[in-house]
Amino acid sequence: MNASSNPSESTGEAITPEGLDALKSELFHLESEARREIAQRILVARGHGDLKENAEYHAAKEDQAHLETRIKRLRQRLRNAVVVEAEHDSNIFSFGRTADVVDEDTGDIQTWTIVGPTEADRTAGKLSAESPVGKALLDHAPGQVIDVPTPRGTRRLRIERLH
Repeated sequence: MNASSNPSESTGEAITPEGLDALKSELFHLESEARREIAQRILVARGHGDLKENAEYHAAKEDQAHLETRIKRLRQRLRNAVVVEAEHDSNIFSFGRTADVVDEDTGDIQTWTIVGPTEADRTAGKLSAESPVGKALLDHAPGQVIDVPTPRGTRRLRIERLH
């Protein structure tokens, strides 16, 4: 699906194709290997006798409940996912695109990719399209300086170049 550069205009949860692949991969792992590992832990713990006072058994059952909750949440995200393809032929910073962004006050350059909120990971350079900085940078071209209100005050950011 190709959507506007502002993914919040569509229904569902905007996600990049790479984010969708990662989501499917994690879900597959949890539904297969992780479930088998916990089932094995429960089986071994049951072999230790009385379940009422078996801490290993209760810990494994609690981990199983957490795993099933995580699987349920990932399935919900998958159902709500709307894949948004990056518009690489455009000269604006849009969803799924990567750009070098300069902080005009410090001179620091950061490389950010605008992604959906569940894919966001600032340490990996993935900036949520719903964050204040992500929203402010969307739909701007290289060379433009954007004033971005943040909790620590207004930041002046310039889009250096698109990748």
